[in-house]
Amino acid sequence: MVGCSIEQNTITSTIFHNMTARFNGYFYAKEGAREVEKMILKSLDDDHNKILLIYPRWDTVLAKTYKKNTDEIIKMASISIQRHPNSRWVDDDYLMVGLARLYACDWQNAILTFKYVNTKSHDIHLRHTALLNLARTFTEMKDFDRAEETFRFLEKEKLNRANQKKLYLEKANYYQIREDYNNMVQNLSKADTLLTRQDRKGRIYFILGQVYQKLGFNSEAYNFYKKCLATNPDYEIDFYAHLNMAQVTQLDNQRDIRQVRKQFSKMLKDTKNADFKDKIYFELGEFERKQSNLKEAVQEYKLAAHAGKNKRIKGMAFLRIGQINFDSLKQYKPAKLYYDSAVASLPPDFENLASIKKRQSVLGEFVKYTETIIVNDSLLFYASLDTAQIRHRLDSIWAMNKKEVVTKKKKKKRITEDTDSGGGSAFSSTTASSDQSSSGWYFGSSDLVATGQNEFHRVWGSIVLEDNWRRSSRSAAVSDPTAVAAQQLDKVPEAVKPEKKEAQADPVKILIAQLPKTEAQRNEALAKIEDAYYHLGDLYYFNLNEKDNASQSYEKLVARFPASERMAEVLYKLYLIHKEKNDGLAEGYAARLQKEFSTSTFARILVNPDYIKETTALAEKQKLMYKEAYKLYQDNNLKPAMEGVTEALEAGESSFTSQLDLLRVLIMARTEDVSRYQYELSEFIKKYPKDPLKKYAEQLASASKDFVVKMEKAKGIKFIADAKAPHLFVVVYSSAERITGPVVDALEKFNADEYTKLKLTTSNVGLNDNTLTLCSEFPNKETALSYYYKFITQQQKSKPFSNYKFYNFVISKDNFQILYRNKALDEYLTFFDKNYQK
Repeated sequence: MVGCSIEQNTITSTIFHNMTARFNGYFYAKEGAREVEKMILKSLDDDHNKILLIYPRWDTVLAKTYKKNTDEIIKMASISIQRHPNSRWVDDDYLMVGLARLYACDWQNAILTFKYVNTKSHDIHLRHTALLNLARTFTEMKDFDRAEETFRFLEKEKLNRANQKKLYLEKANYYQIREDYNNMVQNLSKADTLLTRQDRKGRIYFILGQVYQKLGFNSEAYNFYKKCLATNPDYEIDFYAHLNMAQVTQLDNQRDIRQVRKQFSKMLKDTKNADFKDKIYFELGEFERKQSNLKEAVQEYKLAAHAGKNKRIKGMAFLRIGQINFDSLKQYKPAKLYYDSAVASLPPDFENLASIKKRQSVLGEFVKYTETIIVNDSLLFYASLDTAQIRHRLDSIWAMNKKEVVTKKKKKKRITEDTDSGGGSAFSSTTASSDQSSSGWYFGSSDLVATGQNEFHRVWGSIVLEDNWRRSSRSAAVSDPTAVAAQQLDKVPEAVKPEKKEAQADPVKILIAQLPKTEAQRNEALAKIEDAYYHLGDLYYFNLNEKDNASQSYEKLVARFPASERMAEVLYKLYLIHKEKNDGLAEGYAARLQKEFSTSTFARILVNPDYIKETTALAEKQKLMYKEAYKLYQDNNLKPAMEGVTEALEAGESSFTSQLDLLRVLIMARTEDVSRYQYELSEFIKKYPKDPLKKYAEQLASASKDFVVKMEKAKGIKFIADAKAPHLFVVVYSSAERITGPVVDALEKFNADEYTKLKLTTSNVGLNDNTLTLCSEFPNKETALSYYYKFITQQQKSKPFSNYKFYNFVISKDNFQILYRNKALDEYLTFFDKNYQK
């Protein structure tokens, strides 16, 4: 025992401490690290539709689940270090401490520990291992500069086989995080010959195949998928390797195509693949799409959408059908429905989900405008027919539809009989599904079922399938559709409510009731069509980037609505489209634009491409001139203010011209009589019918008319100008603001600070919808006006007076009685301006 002391440097002591350190503390720490690694691997949630992760991603939430394990690793390694400080396993124990801290996401302490091992250890291979773990720590921290620096150092070192393999894998993981797939695949390929079965070779080969497939090297991808299958990997990787091999197979002839279809058929029949049928159908749809068999592809995507519970695959299947309808078939209405289903099913982290949602919103607008044109054109057409012609046409349409339904039902029955007799092929279910979807039965149509599911989800949310599901707490916040319908029915007049015994309404009469019969109704329908053509053209032009379709929409608008207010803009867009196509039609549109709309902005842009830039510079110059003129107007220096506005208007026309023109009218309100002011306002409204200032000008015109009426009324009310009479100071504000308390407090504070000797008091009275706060009393007009101007200077810029609209004035006690008795606030304000203001 004396010979085994840590102070001894004998052979006995060395052997004892080395053996005890290795097979006690270090052994248990290493076993604990293996357990933690297994727990981390179990947390890995693979999505085989994306490139699999080489290593799991660590986070603090996951680290909390195995904190006891990492603490135990540190404890065992620490005991070994403390009790056997002279053993040659001390550095290995420190490495275990560093790994435990790395697993626990204690990055800074892990870095210190690995650096300590690299600095103190005499074992070169152990130092390399510490540096590899240090690089992993930097990678997880996303400190990419220090990670690269560590990799560059290790590349210069002579590593053993295990560390060389770990270097390649760590670099591949680093490049995967940075999405540098070229460097990632190079490092994984270098690690290939160094891999053992414990490294999960099948998974690495599968990842290599995925990366090569993403980079477009299908033959290399095929080889690695094949190598993956040779390692007898986990079932899921085996399954997806087979699927991906079908995607990258070189198809040189029809025999190869038949072979791939046969492989898919075999996979569908395999009972082990029951949970993966949706994925198989989806990949079969992808295969058919690549062969340009769009009809067959759509059928397989529909089967994929309803064959399993994987929402990602369901969303991808709906997305593919929507893309086919959108890009290839140009059928935008069904495309909209499938995009709606796709957006409802795809997870939030799906690639390019934002652009998918954008196209979905565009399609919604597109369908709306397309249907607007179809519906209103149809109504206008039927409005030109008499009742007999309408009935004849509707009967023909119904007979045709009925005949089509009967034919489909017979076809469905024949296919069902063939299937029951055993004559169906491996893919007969696909055909049957397709025919069912077009039959009259609701649940036979996957399109209708998908639409119904989305609508149910929108109304009720993701509720659990259970008894009395309508009464669950989730549905409490949603209105009962039956109740809503009942409410709507209650709003209908009694004469219109349907009777149970009444015969079914005549559809011809219903249609006739909707027809545009009057000139106003026809004009309204035409306006809707015009607006729809305009917006359709814009959607084609700007959102869908389809110049030919955009040109057709704009040309239809030009042909049908030659008097359109948008004609100048549409002609300019047609000019741009045909100029880009270089088909010789651009000059004709340019000439028409300059001839018919020479003063429009678009014609000016045509002549001078820098027109917008120049008018913007002019507008900025005019804004500065406006600022100076408006200050003069506020100071009542009206003549120089008018001169400044006139100079700015003469500088040219810009987007700011209307602002200047309105200031000119406001100056005239103070220099001219009221009739001239009202005339100028009416001219401004006519001149700028679409300007945002039009509404304000209309308010000014209305206020001016009210002012004239009040002036006529004020002639019967006589206020008396008496400078020596006692006066009050009055603050007027809306009672709805409920600010009486702050106003009184502010006034009393002002009085206490500035007018203590006058012993002023405050009180409140109501007048119409206003509250009047009175400050009394002042001995004469002069004292009251002194208070008034001092109040304006000091208080109007502070709260609450700066936040609300107020009227302030002084008034003699006798005049206040007249004001209050006649409720003549506006009349007194006019009297105050004339007799009190400077």
